[in-house]
Amino acid sequence: MIPTIKIECLPEPQLLFGDGQTGVEPRSVLVKAGAMDSAAIKDIRIGLVGAPEDVALAKRWLPKLNGVAIAREKSAHRYRNWPGAEKAFGAKFIVEDRFVRPLDSERLALAFNQSSIATKFEELLDLFDARIQSLFGDVRPDCIIVCLPDEAADLRMSNPKLSAQEREALERLQREEEQDQLSLFQPTPEELKAAEDLRTQAEDLLFRSFYRALKARVMTHQNPVPVQIMRRDTFIRPDNEGQSTATRAWNLATSLFYKAGHEPWRPASLPANTCFIGISFHHLKRREGDVVYASVAQAFSNEIEPFALKGATLPHEQRRNRQPYLNQTQAAVLMNDVLDKYEAQAGVKPARVVVHKTSLYEPEEEDGFRGAAESRVPVCDLVWMRSTAFRLIRKGMQEPWRGTMCTVGDETYLFTSGYVPWWDEYPGPHIPAPLQIGSCGVTDMHQRAREILALTKMNWNSSEGIGRHPITVSFARKVGMLMTELSDNQAPNPSYRFYM
Repeated sequence: MIPTIKIECLPEPQLLFGDGQTGVEPRSVLVKAGAMDSAAIKDIRIGLVGAPEDVALAKRWLPKLNGVAIAREKSAHRYRNWPGAEKAFGAKFIVEDRFVRPLDSERLALAFNQSSIATKFEELLDLFDARIQSLFGDVRPDCIIVCLPDEAADLRMSNPKLSAQEREALERLQREEEQDQLSLFQPTPEELKAAEDLRTQAEDLLFRSFYRALKARVMTHQNPVPVQIMRRDTFIRPDNEGQSTATRAWNLATSLFYKAGHEPWRPASLPANTCFIGISFHHLKRREGDVVYASVAQAFSNEIEPFALKGATLPHEQRRNRQPYLNQTQAAVLMNDVLDKYEAQAGVKPARVVVHKTSLYEPEEEDGFRGAAESRVPVCDLVWMRSTAFRLIRKGMQEPWRGTMCTVGDETYLFTSGYVPWWDEYPGPHIPAPLQIGSCGVTDMHQRAREILALTKMNWNSSEGIGRHPITVSFARKVGMLMTELSDNQAPNPSYRFYM
């Protein structure tokens, strides 16, 4: 029997900006309407930490955020001129001398000259962390830019906490993960990267990267300030190489604005008082000496700031089909913790909860999530999404449009990447790859797909306003990578601002 095939293009979700104005593309609407919550903002104070020469470069370049810059890229639809921070966000970015912390040049050189990579790693970490931490006083910047030399930004080392047996076990898991990724039909580099983003990675625990270690160290301090880590190249690259100054200004200003505590935009079409939860698993080294999986829940709603909560730790053998899973009690406890946090922030219980997971739900997980949710929330949907070998080719020259939803029998595929009509281009080198989406239990997959598409627009690290994955699962990868630096009794900082 030939399965029924249905193809439709979902409308691009609208975003909400200043003065209640809506649109699909942030750069065009921010120029006209401003940011979502820019009305009472005047200045955003930026702190600087780095080598003296890098700090000097940053101080000369950052005032460009307050001026106008012309986009040099060929696509005028996608790459727009930078109008200046006051026009786009209603605020100026200010670098005050009292918030500038150059590193001691001699100590920095001494750290880089260490023959042991482990000693170099720790001395650099202590040096940068001490200068960053000195800005956490009563009078503080809104966000801190940390300028990393390339040697520090690229620095990574084997995790010294692992025993030979643990390393061997993780390397075996890493090979399994690579085999799973390569099982995709002729995967491109972009598809392999997408597969990585949708699952736990043994490599995150096998190696420590300096970038990751520094961000994790900063967030463990009391009352920290979000940091934006930058390479020197951002400040010295000519305007006609790579991203133009205008595009760099758009992306950096958007990220700094959000990290400083403000919303550039939010979804205009998501249902009110709905809590979207992403469930993920990450490798963790426990103080007692064994390697386990840590479960994490990421939550998003229009009513509250995105947050993350750590759940139960699972033994490595708690897996089916090579995927970790929660037992009924663990799933129920994690759901109740999220609902408690949501109610504490929003002041009310959610009217609906939607769980996103990047693997199929095990029966224990369904019983735990539904049992906990249905005693407190009227509606609970359990949705899964995963990479797929499915492809769709259009007749003619255009790729499938972003938002294309294809149903083949009982299977549903959603193109969160594809041809973007308001840019008049497809921003990718290969055939667009959809996400396969489904649910545990009966639900309206058309509405679930529209929600997923809207949640792909919540990446405030870029001003483009589209992404491949919804924030519920893209947030997970960022949390998981930093969790490998935490001890088993440390909870990750709940705020999304520290993971971007």
